[in-house]
Amino acid sequence: MPMVAPLSDLVAGANLDRTLDILFVNAPLRDYDERPRVNDFTLPVLGMAYIATYAAERGFNVGVLDAEAQGLGITRTVEVINQVAPRWVGFNLLAPTYKITAHIAERLDPGIMIMLGGHQAKAMPVEILTDPRMSRCAALVIGEGETRVAKLLDDHLNRAELPEVMWLDPIMRTPVKGGRPGTSHHLQPDIDALPFVDRTYLAQDPHHDAGRLEANMVGARGCPYDCSFCGAAVSANPDVKIRTRSPHNILDEMAELRDTGVTAFRFVDDLFLGAPRVIKTMMAAFTTDRVGQWARWDATGRINVLDRTSDDMLDTLADNGLREVALGIESGSERMLGQIDKRITPDMTVSVVRRLSERGIRVKGYFILGLPTETREEIDSTVRLVHRLWDITEGTPQQFRASVFEYRPYPGTPDWVRLMATGKYTAEQLLNYSAVDLTADGVDESMRERDEFNFSVNVQLSEAPIDYVRAQLVALSRAQHERKSAA
Repeated sequence: MPMVAPLSDLVAGANLDRTLDILFVNAPLRDYDERPRVNDFTLPVLGMAYIATYAAERGFNVGVLDAEAQGLGITRTVEVINQVAPRWVGFNLLAPTYKITAHIAERLDPGIMIMLGGHQAKAMPVEILTDPRMSRCAALVIGEGETRVAKLLDDHLNRAELPEVMWLDPIMRTPVKGGRPGTSHHLQPDIDALPFVDRTYLAQDPHHDAGRLEANMVGARGCPYDCSFCGAAVSANPDVKIRTRSPHNILDEMAELRDTGVTAFRFVDDLFLGAPRVIKTMMAAFTTDRVGQWARWDATGRINVLDRTSDDMLDTLADNGLREVALGIESGSERMLGQIDKRITPDMTVSVVRRLSERGIRVKGYFILGLPTETREEIDSTVRLVHRLWDITEGTPQQFRASVFEYRPYPGTPDWVRLMATGKYTAEQLLNYSAVDLTADGVDESMRERDEFNFSVNVQLSEAPIDYVRAQLVALSRAQHERKSAA
């Protein structure tokens, strides 16, 4: 019989000897009671930790239950929440985990108030509030939640004063929204004024990687690009003002983490290497502080921006400790790249990967197979591009890494709008995310690191059959695993 972890090991950051004001819950991507999780690491819930830290600084007793990182099933997640009996439970709603979250919510003790937020809450608030499983939702918070969550914890009856907070009218049973003049500042908090993330709320951060203690960080909020498949697309988020943390604010957090032994960082936001102005400003500050002498760091980047970046600036990035860049390459087909509004070409990608690799900077590329209307030939062009990128970095310590995903649509994105406008699909069809076992019952080592990402709506949106999409995905993933193992 498996050992059951104590509550103190599962609920991060809380004082369980007194009343818990709110427990933030990151639901598992699938029910691990049915099939245990096989991968060992998941990205930390930084957004949730920011809100938890802000609330704790205002005197509230806050905990975080990362059921995904802990590999908990639905039943155990419900048990933990009911055992700690918080005043509120807060869920971060994501499209792939919505059904699981709803199953958890409907099984909670009636005295626990429910708070909802996240991408799915923003994309489909009315549908969520009218879902019987979410009938006890007292507040659905759209957008950045730090200051509004703290206000709701102080007195949930003030929700009528808070902008972009919704609930179901108890008499009319229709969704209503709060807000009054002079409260819009809650929607765009000053990110330099927010406290640094208290990492006791994070299950696996900092973590050891390649001999260093590594922490994840956010350098900016918002994205200026409009990739059609992405929930952060600018057209889907007209309310979001793009803001970048000041260099000194970022460096102060890095210095604070350095005092705890952290010497590696991963910037997970879209802008750190995605805007020329940000690159120039940050690298000037990194150079002055001599970050490259003690730290290594990874960041997401934009191919079109890095393609225009001078050789001198790429040298500066390397000198300042840049270890790896994650690039959204997505496809080797120019038609597909145009359709999803990536603003890049395959040749541009090859040039950027080569230039970064020549400077000792690794590149990890993300690819999507099975995009709407994509043909077999276009999928094959993506496969060829992956092999070409492997070839140009062959035999170097900076071997290119490929991470490949099956396409799935998300509500609120430009793709979702286009797909629904065809009249061919229902929202129920496109929301039917389910886990796909590519691990050969957990024994395929090449699939271990990507187990949490294998889910699908099982609707053929590409011209290529789903079986063909998955066959190419598995082949590329296994080839990448073999290359990594041989390095």
